[in-house]
Amino acid sequence: MNVWWYFYILQSQKGPNYYYKGSTNDLERRLRQHNEGEVDSSRPHRPFVLVYYEAYRSKEAARLRESSVKKSGSISVPLLRRVKNSLT
Repeated sequence: MNVWWYFYILQSQKGPNYYYKGSTNDLERRLRQHNEGEVDSSRPHRPFVLVYYEAYRSKEAARLRESSVKKSGSISVPLLRRVKNSLT
């Protein structure tokens, strides 16, 4: 069985300038966990909507992408542009 892994970005509906970046192998479950307050770091910013994701064949690749975006300190300008364009 092929399992996909995802790098994802959630946008807070409480404060639209807050984005949560993560990785998972189940986007629906993970979004539900964030919105139900099961993730400590995102709890104060809920509810969330999924605004962007990328699919990878391995957990390592998804985590590497997550790490590179998080290390940049913010969402890069081209990536943020893609996210904003996907919302319009």
